[in-house]
Amino acid sequence: TCVAFLNTGVNLMLQFYPPSGPTDKVTKEYVDFDKDPSKVVLKSRFIMNGVCVQMKGWIDLKRLDGVARLEFDYDLADQEDRVVRTRLREYEERQMKNEFSIAGSQLMPIQSNQLSSSTGPEGSRIHHAHRYHPY
Repeated sequence: TCVAFLNTGVNLMLQFYPPSGPTDKVTKEYVDFDKDPSKVVLKSRFIMNGVCVQMKGWIDLKRLDGVARLEFDYDLADQEDRVVRTRLREYEERQMKNEFSIAGSQLMPIQSNQLSSSTGPEGSRIHHAHRYHPY
């Protein structure tokens, strides 16, 4: 279902089902024709510009106009936050495994004959390796 907010130029493609996913039957929580015989009461949850919102409103069945508002959806925001944090943690774990496997295969010991010395501040000796680590 497409709903247009003419004063702002926003068009929304709304889906009327619970957050658990599409079902065969839309519940009265999302589309209610019985509350008022001349109107349909609507609710839809979605992410708009990165913000979890609920659209709540009604449409007059004869004139096909209505009123709606957008509200921040705390429940959907919590769900999305958990999903993002889980994916980020999984990505970081894969990244660490990849870095360790790459580093383990590319490390080469530096022999003492590959070091040269120079004098640093206050006469201390600084050793420089001729072969550098790939990072």
